[in-house]
Amino acid sequence: MRVCRFLEGDRIAAGFYFDDFVVDCDHALESEGHAIAQPISARLEETLELLPHGRLYEEAQTTWERLASEPDLRRRLGQATEETELLCPFPLPRKLLLLAGNYPEHVVEAGDIARERERTFPYVFLKPASTTLNHPGADIAIPRISPDHIDWEVELAVVIGRAGKAIPEAQALDHVAGYTILNDISDRRFRPNPSREERGRDRFFDWLHGKWHDGFAPAGPCILASTACRDPQALDLELRVNGAVKQRGLTSEQVFPVAAVIEFISSFVTLERGDVISTGTPSGVGKARGEHLRPGDEIEASIGGIGTLRNRVVLGE
Repeated sequence: MRVCRFLEGDRIAAGFYFDDFVVDCDHALESEGHAIAQPISARLEETLELLPHGRLYEEAQTTWERLASEPDLRRRLGQATEETELLCPFPLPRKLLLLAGNYPEHVVEAGDIARERERTFPYVFLKPASTTLNHPGADIAIPRISPDHIDWEVELAVVIGRAGKAIPEAQALDHVAGYTILNDISDRRFRPNPSREERGRDRFFDWLHGKWHDGFAPAGPCILASTACRDPQALDLELRVNGAVKQRGLTSEQVFPVAAVIEFISSFVTLERGDVISTGTPSGVGKARGEHLRPGDEIEASIGGIGTLRNRVVLGE
């Protein structure tokens, strides 16, 4: 099952996401005879209610299965995906956590990844969700204050469905509601004052600043239910700029797999329902290629089973 959020007039709706159609969840559930005391779109959590650990998960799964098996029904109830204004598929999370350096720079033996994991721990940082999260199909605005080193990073993002603290790795996936795509747009050389005198702490400080520009975390187009993804370490990732493949990788290459990341973060931070963890990017980023995003570029970030997140680059204010 894949669910999304979309704009229908002035109303934010939750939808069942198909490659060709989006079906309004309220309409679909009602068509199946499920009584809904309050429309899903009127609640803050929207899509989370439809996913594992959500109150309407069983009804949603049954409805999805029927829609998936009856193309005529979803065509009658739905609208064309290409004509739908999709929104970031999860409500505003309390925490938007991201990993750095979670893929090896090149293909290595499984034993080498295991040794790396044993010697180190995940690097985790935050983006301010209220201003960095961006929508499928929306523009990514390059900041005029620092426009020259803007980069792409396709990542598998994990949406937490059940809160927990000190979650063992063996039980970690039981806390996941679903998976989506996040493009961790990054300013590799944040230079708000190019003529300044460089200080010893600038490299670290500016690395964080380069992650925080408005709209630098587009996500979507949908959330794949965790029950439809039994192994998040068996997904393929790809990112294209203007149709040319720039990144291609597998989640199996992660140094710290999804379950290990959840165990690590929850060892010192309570993970709350709706929190999002983006799990790092494979090789092929622009910095390594000597390439950077420019106004007019079209970015497509894809993960098998989830879909494709598309965004256009523009020059910001």
